[in-house]
Amino acid sequence: MKISRSCYYAYRARIGSGSRHEAEARAVEDCFWNNSRRYGSRRIAAELGMGRFLVRRLMQEQNLVAIQPKSYRPQTTDSSHGQMASPNLLLDPRNEPKSWGECVVGDITYVPTREGWAYLAMFQDKRTKRIVGWAISNSMTAELVARALQMALRRGLIKRRCIVHTDRGSQYVSKEFRSLLERHGLRQSMSGKGNCYDNAQAESFFSRFKTELVEGGVFASLDEARSETFTYIESFYNRRRLHSTLGYLTPIEFDYFLRFDKQDLLNEILNQPVKRRRKMLASIPSRNNRPKPHQPISRADLLDEIRGEHSSPQNPPQNQLIGFQCLKNANFETKSTQRSERILS
Repeated sequence: MKISRSCYYAYRARIGSGSRHEAEARAVEDCFWNNSRRYGSRRIAAELGMGRFLVRRLMQEQNLVAIQPKSYRPQTTDSSHGQMASPNLLLDPRNEPKSWGECVVGDITYVPTREGWAYLAMFQDKRTKRIVGWAISNSMTAELVARALQMALRRGLIKRRCIVHTDRGSQYVSKEFRSLLERHGLRQSMSGKGNCYDNAQAESFFSRFKTELVEGGVFASLDEARSETFTYIESFYNRRRLHSTLGYLTPIEFDYFLRFDKQDLLNEILNQPVKRRRKMLASIPSRNNRPKPHQPISRADLLDEIRGEHSSPQNPPQNQLIGFQCLKNANFETKSTQRSERILS
């Protein structure tokens, strides 16, 4: 063939560029569907180690649009109970948490089901963003928030003298909840009256929960709501979801570095460009049964962690039996080569 050398190499460059573009587009699409449309360009870029503007362009070419949060949230706080509210300990800068288990924030939200409203109570570590305890029920009682806190205590994720910060709801001033705090040496803190910003972190989690899981839909039953909530919190939010406030690490990863006193290694990772952090994190050897980044943990490991060290595997706590029985129906939708794949079946 009578072609010039420059034409030949220009042709080779075009062929290579096309295949690279297709590979990058496939990687972005897979990451987008693997996270059930919950990741935008920033988190996809951080996970794949690609430039954000390249990811945004590839998403636009494939019409990939992440789920957007809605502004409306029902009100669940009833502060007209006449009980004495606890002071807001977070106003004191000395109480700002520096490690895991020093402060947790809690709240309650509605979850729609065809059987009526269900109620989700949760507690989140203020420093690591990890959901340390949660419970769901068809009634919004003091027992509900006590069960959520007891889960965190059984798992050993709250230290003694930990600050438990909530709003002024009647469930949090109940005798049952306050005696639970007293028995375990925990300090109660409450938001100011009519000030929703004091508990903004808990509100932020519920905003993401409603957007990324409920998505304007309705669960068929309380059991389905419990099963899907378990999958979202334990399989996705704590273990897979990248948090920009944590330097695009997951809560489990961030908790690991603080728990095992690896602050120097954490600082070294956070000082790297965002696109290099996931690769550097993946090179760290696993320790103490810590799951590899973005690999689903087995059902048995999840059950062991939630039961905690003080519960018998043969006799799990009564208030968690329903959640364990629903695990066989739990699933986590992904798309790699197909649109869905069961991680928990």
